[in-house]
Amino acid sequence: MYYVYTLRSIASGNLYIGVSDDPHRRLSEHNSGKTRSTKPHIPYILIYVEKHVSKEEALKRERQIKRSGKIRKALKEGTYQGPIV
Repeated sequence: MYYVYTLRSIASGNLYIGVSDDPHRRLSEHNSGKTRSTKPHIPYILIYVEKHVSKEEALKRERQIKRSGKIRKALKEGTYQGPIV
């Protein structure tokens, strides 16, 4: 299984959207500074997760979320009604 996940920076409010086979492990990696792109905005909280059968499906959904200003806005405002696992 692969997951599309969204993190919110507690410090800045910035969002990070990614794909992983273990979003909780990735959250730990982001918060420990192992990811260069998110390091300046540590700490993060996990705010959204979707489960997908294949990596390709998850990557497609990640691109869709990143391109949709409406979804990104709803995620940032905390109003997106999607699955959290």
